[in-house]
Amino acid sequence: MAIKPCVKIEVAVMGPIENNVFIIEGSDATFVVDPTEQAPYILELLGERPCAAIVLTHAHWDHVGAAKELRELTGAPVIASTVDAPLIDGSEPLGRNRRQFEPCTVDRAVSDDEIVEIGSMKWQVMVTPGHTPGSMCLFLDSASGSDPEGMSVLISGDTLFSGAHGRTDFEGGSPAAMRESLQRLAKLPDDTLVLPGHNQLTTIALERSWMT
Repeated sequence: MAIKPCVKIEVAVMGPIENNVFIIEGSDATFVVDPTEQAPYILELLGERPCAAIVLTHAHWDHVGAAKELRELTGAPVIASTVDAPLIDGSEPLGRNRRQFEPCTVDRAVSDDEIVEIGSMKWQVMVTPGHTPGSMCLFLDSASGSDPEGMSVLISGDTLFSGAHGRTDFEGGSPAAMRESLQRLAKLPDDTLVLPGHNQLTTIALERSWMT
C-alpha cells in the first residue's frame, strides 16, 4: 500500500505477540506509542531525537510493559485515558485475569475529544471502549501535520486492525461498546491512515464496509 502520511512514522514490531511500537515525528516533536518492551532499544531507535511524550492506548501489558523504564530514560510525560490511567499507574488493581506489568506514572490523563498537543501536532482524543473500558485512539488531521498534503493519521491501538477489531472477551471488554466505537471511527475521512497495535497498517476507506 503506497502511503504518504502527514507526519513521519516509524514502526518496530516487538514482543512475543508482535506489537507495533510507533515512533511518530512531526516538524518539531517526536513521540512513542505503546512501548511494549526493550526501552533501551526504543531509545536507540529515537537516536538524537528527544522524546516529547509516551502515548499509551490502553492498559494491557503488551502496550505498556516498557513505559516506566522509557519514562525514566527520557523524562517524557506519559499520556493515557482517564479511565485506564488508574490501571496503568497501579492505583487500581488489574485483576487476577490480567497479565501484570510494572506500574507507570501517568502524567496526563485525557478525556474524550480532548486535544493533545505534541509540538505543533494537535491530536484529538477518541475514547473507544470495547477492548478495555478506557481504550483510546488519537486522530491527527492532515492540516496539523508536518506535511498538510499527506494523509490524516489515526492511532488505533487494539480497537481497529486491518480487517478486524480488538478482542472483547477480556476482562473489561464489551462487544456492544466496541460496535459503537467502530461506528464512530467509520465516520473519519477515507484517506485516514490507521496505525493499529498489531499487524499491518490500513485506512478507514479499506475498513469502513464492515465497521458500520
